[in-house]
Amino acid sequence: MRMRLLALAHFQDGKSRTKIALSLKVSRTSVNKWVKTFLEEGLAGLQEKPRTGRPAYLIGKQKTQLAEYIEQRAGNTQVGGRLTGADIHRYIQSEFGKNYYPDSIYYLLNHMGFSWITLRSKHPKQSIDSQEAFKKIPS
Repeated sequence: MRMRLLALAHFQDGKSRTKIALSLKVSRTSVNKWVKTFLEEGLAGLQEKPRTGRPAYLIGKQKTQLAEYIEQRAGNTQVGGRLTGADIHRYIQSEFGKNYYPDSIYYLLNHMGFSWITLRSKHPKQSIDSQEAFKKIPS
């Protein structure tokens, strides 16, 4: 919405649509569409409208449940944890009866705010003393 309002401010200042597009780094077609919509419908016409397309597979409660599952299994624990896309896919299938393509799992998780950057897992019986003794160069 901000970009549209900024484009309109430039338009009302007398700038050409081409110059507006260049300064905002958007296409001239977008600027033309925004100006046309404003002239026909006013500011209300520039509000975000519902988008078309297939609705999301998982609803809000299901996404919350999935997020809790991920945080429990691979969250910030001292021991660490690993979840793969296949693990999450199986969970979604078994809990919600939904089938995602593998790429869609990663897309879903990205939109939920998850990242695949993880800490290295630590073995529960790991001994720092043993690791230090194993090193060839003492610290």
